[in-house]
Amino acid sequence: MPHPNADLIARFYTAFQQLDAETMAACYDDNVVFSDPAFGELRGEAARDMWRMLTARAQDFSLTFGDVEADDRSGRAHWVARYVFTQSGRKVENRIEARFVFRDGRIVEHRDRFDVWRWSRQALGFKGLLLGWTPFVQKAIQAQANKGLQAFRAKRRA
Repeated sequence: MPHPNADLIARFYTAFQQLDAETMAACYDDNVVFSDPAFGELRGEAARDMWRMLTARAQDFSLTFGDVEADDRSGRAHWVARYVFTQSGRKVENRIEARFVFRDGRIVEHRDRFDVWRWSRQALGFKGLLLGWTPFVQKAIQAQANKGLQAFRAKRRA
């Protein structure tokens, strides 16, 4: 029988498959800390809003997940998202390793890792191939992602 925290991870990614950001957000603790190469570190409502934004903007989206493992304190999963990157119109397949920390049946920490250069080659084309490995471009990707999130959050509050 799977650990309840493995079920929590499965619930989170099943909701993501269905573009159900509210169910995803409900899996998070109020003070969750999320991080990934695209957004950097986000806390609390900003992390939940990131999922709301991504699910709202998803185009030609599919997601698979597996290798879910969890115990009382921590867990992990592998997931693959396939989608159209809206800024370039290019198709992307992003392979992500996720790590989780749990408390009281909710996710308190979620850290995603993926190959930014691989992602940038797909999302940005030739520019990503040539420069996607550089810290400058990686910081620019993060700045652009956070700018989009700030605009989404401002519009959501209005």
